[in-house]
Amino acid sequence: MLKDSSARENAQMFNDIAGSYDFLNHLLSLNIDKIWRRKAIKTLKAVTPKKILDIATGTGDLALAALSLKPEKIVGVDVSEGMLAVAMDKIARRSLSSTITFVTAPCENLPFSDSSFDAAMVAFGVRNFEDPEQGLREIFRVLRPGGKLVVLEFSLPRQKWILSLYRWYFHRVLPSIGKLFSRDLAAYRYLPESVEAFPKGNEFVELLNRGGFSSSTYQSLTFGICGMYTGLKNE
Repeated sequence: MLKDSSARENAQMFNDIAGSYDFLNHLLSLNIDKIWRRKAIKTLKAVTPKKILDIATGTGDLALAALSLKPEKIVGVDVSEGMLAVAMDKIARRSLSSTITFVTAPCENLPFSDSSFDAAMVAFGVRNFEDPEQGLREIFRVLRPGGKLVVLEFSLPRQKWILSLYRWYFHRVLPSIGKLFSRDLAAYRYLPESVEAFPKGNEFVELLNRGGFSSSTYQSLTFGICGMYTGLKNE
């Protein structure tokens, strides 16, 4: 159950843009998001995961990418039923329903037993958590000892000229294109606002540590536009 009206509004916003989400996501990132996802999946190879949890799975792109690890099971979790409907259609068309399944649930209250998964991943969803620290604690709880978490999240470039260009694109261009194709200006205004407000770099590493993770790392991708974070659950 979602915690309050703001969480319900967030889920509804993603329901509203679910149909155009994939097209706009790839268009607005110039398909670089696909490269980021592949990098994230590679970081999980070392733990040879058989069961993988994909939190804030959205339309299931990261879950599909994780098939390269040859897991026995991938479970995607999201609060947006509209996004999950798109994800389930993708899986059904590829006849992957026996390997990838989806659950509607908030990250702060995952419906799984302790130590249920070998690896967990989140792509561009942590900043949408109602309570990021509690969400990370829940992910930590359902990981087995020795399990690994990888997070992809938008960030802000450090170089001033790139940052200026990025902010112009993010605040001016992106909402206009988003409105043109999705008819939802608010959703694509929310994206840059949420990125600006979210903890980045070492701040998010600290958040991972407070969630229980150890050996937490941060890697800047594509001039700092994206950050990749990892954390381990000690044996």
